[in-house]
Amino acid sequence: MLRIIDARTGEPVTAAPARRGLTRVEAHTAGYDSTSLRVLLVADVLVRALELGGTPVWALLNGERDRPELRAGAAALGIRPFEDGVAGSGLGVGLGEAQALHVLGEGAATSDGFAAGARIAVAPVDPAAAGIPAGADPSAVRLALLSTRRDAPLRLDADALAGAQDTLRRWRRAVADWARQPSRAIPDEVRAELRTAWEDDLDVPGVLRILRSVETSDLPAGARFETYAYADRLLGVELTRDVGAPA
Repeated sequence: MLRIIDARTGEPVTAAPARRGLTRVEAHTAGYDSTSLRVLLVADVLVRALELGGTPVWALLNGERDRPELRAGAAALGIRPFEDGVAGSGLGVGLGEAQALHVLGEGAATSDGFAAGARIAVAPVDPAAAGIPAGADPSAVRLALLSTRRDAPLRLDADALAGAQDTLRRWRRAVADWARQPSRAIPDEVRAELRTAWEDDLDVPGVLRILRSVETSDLPAGARFETYAYADRLLGVELTRDVGAPA
């Protein structure tokens, strides 16, 4: 069961209601910058985690300004479209949902004026870094943003992007190689480790650590392929993109 730390109370809350009612996820942004894109990315991964657990989700964007730029930047990073919410209010329109989750920059997470529901704080991207360079691989940018816990500040610089790009190339090449072998089921213990990581306050870096362990394990190639394909349903970095391409 996915549990998230509520930034307002400091207590864990269950993100998926026990009766599997609709969960509303609202992303709150103040403008177009790398931190706002990180907020949207965390909201996107949260939606993916809930859906993997069988919870229906209604995803909303409450942006005070620059919504067209935010939507374009989000689409480039593989973030699925969010419906328009009510800018600045944090209210939205109720559809009988059983849970509401607000994803915000950490400075706004404890402010007043939001509707009931847990608040998920996202630490800023260091504005001193150069930002996302033109021509950067969007999947590498996404992986770089996901490689640090959402509650820790992040520096999106050339070194971080280069490291993410190297990891992505290596993993895609490995996944394409593993796909040439007979498929094997994901071992129950590996599937449980992955779910335990992302259900523990959305610990995506924990998911990445498990993938690194599986990469060098003695699991059959087909099981490693299925593990990476399964984890990518959460990560969204196109790990199977090169399957079938010439070696």
